[in-house]
Amino acid sequence: MIYKNSIEGISSEMLEGFFVDWPNPPSPQTHLMLLKNSSKVILAMEEHTNQVVGFITAISDGILSAYIPLLEVLPAYKSKGIGAELVNRMLKELEDIYMIDLCCDDDLVPYYDKFDMRKTNGMIKRNYHRQSGRPTV
Repeated sequence: MIYKNSIEGISSEMLEGFFVDWPNPPSPQTHLMLLKNSSKVILAMEEHTNQVVGFITAISDGILSAYIPLLEVLPAYKSKGIGAELVNRMLKELEDIYMIDLCCDDDLVPYYDKFDMRKTNGMIKRNYHRQSGRPTV
C-alpha cells in the first residue's frame, strides 16, 4: 500500500466505489473536488493498480482547530489496517493543532477510542438534499 499526502496525479476515475451506503453519494468528480478543497488529505493507494482504496480529509484553520469530516476505505480493503494507518497519519499531520474534532456514529466510538480520542457531545445539521454535492434545481 502506498500513502500519499497529495492529490497530484489523481483523477476522478481513480475514485470509484466510495461513499458506500450513502443514499445520494457524491460522484467521483465531486469527490475529487472535495479532496482538492480539503486542508489536508491522505490517500491509500493500491500499489499494483494505482487505484485509491482509502482516504481521509481534514479541514483546518492551521492554528487551533481541525475537523476530520471523512474517512473511508473501500469494502474489499477493510479490516487490513488501512483506516487505522490513515487516521494515525492524519493525527500526525495535525499534531501541532490544539483541537482535532470528528463526528461519528455510536458504533464507531470504540474505533476512535484506540486513537486516544474522547467521546463528547456534538451538534449537527444535515441538508440531505445536498448530500451528493451537486447543486439543487
